[in-house]
Amino acid sequence: MIDRSAIVSAGAEIDEDVEIGPYSFIEDGVVIKSGTRIGASVYIHRGTTIGKRCNIYHNVVIGTPPQHFAFKGEESFVVIGDDVTIREMVTIHRATGEGQRTVVGDGSYLMVGAHVGHNCVVGKKVILSNLVGLAGYVHVGDGVVMGGMAGVHQFVRIGEYVMVGGLTKVVKDIPPYLLVDGHPAKIYGLNVIGLKRSGFNLQDREIIKKAYRSIYRSKKKLLEAVSDVELEYPGVVYVKKIAEFFRDTKRGVLRWKME
Repeated sequence: MIDRSAIVSAGAEIDEDVEIGPYSFIEDGVVIKSGTRIGASVYIHRGTTIGKRCNIYHNVVIGTPPQHFAFKGEESFVVIGDDVTIREMVTIHRATGEGQRTVVGDGSYLMVGAHVGHNCVVGKKVILSNLVGLAGYVHVGDGVVMGGMAGVHQFVRIGEYVMVGGLTKVVKDIPPYLLVDGHPAKIYGLNVIGLKRSGFNLQDREIIKKAYRSIYRSKKKLLEAVSDVELEYPGVVYVKKIAEFFRDTKRGVLRWKME
């Protein structure tokens, strides 16, 4: 299942049914699990682990050293989950910091030319469209969809089930479940279609919408408004996630378009 023109190090751990295409290069210390297919001219560097049933297309580069002046050659890693699709010319850099990881979660789909920078954590079933760029230390929640050529500033967090429009410039944290667009980005409302597709029922969506309306229309300080909403909807998991996201922000959160 390995093309004879491919170069695979004897120190790589490759399951028997893995396919590796022509002129690909697999370094020492790489782990590739069952059912994964590697296309032509793919370069996978040491410290990379790739899960089961992944599809990695031509000219992808995974595990190269980070674009970070603080990096001094320490041992760091890239971890790709199961059932991940990585299309042509995607680049994924390993982390800065001894023992640190760059992570792409199960079921994610990275389209042509997307870049995942060092120390990023990309959640499960995330879609990064063509030429999306994630700078270092970006955290992307489960179920996020990012339109083509969107760019994300380092250390930004994107909450789960967010939809980011194409060409959007993201420099602040995006709370969960929202629809975002613009340069710079602003919130335009709830990601209704994405939430429906992900199994959120009408009652769930209405609670989330009311919670955000209360937070953004309140005349109180932001964290006071967040605490009020949490008290208004005790035990509602989605509201709890929203509140925790606001409390944990370090870069600040996006504002609503109408503000």
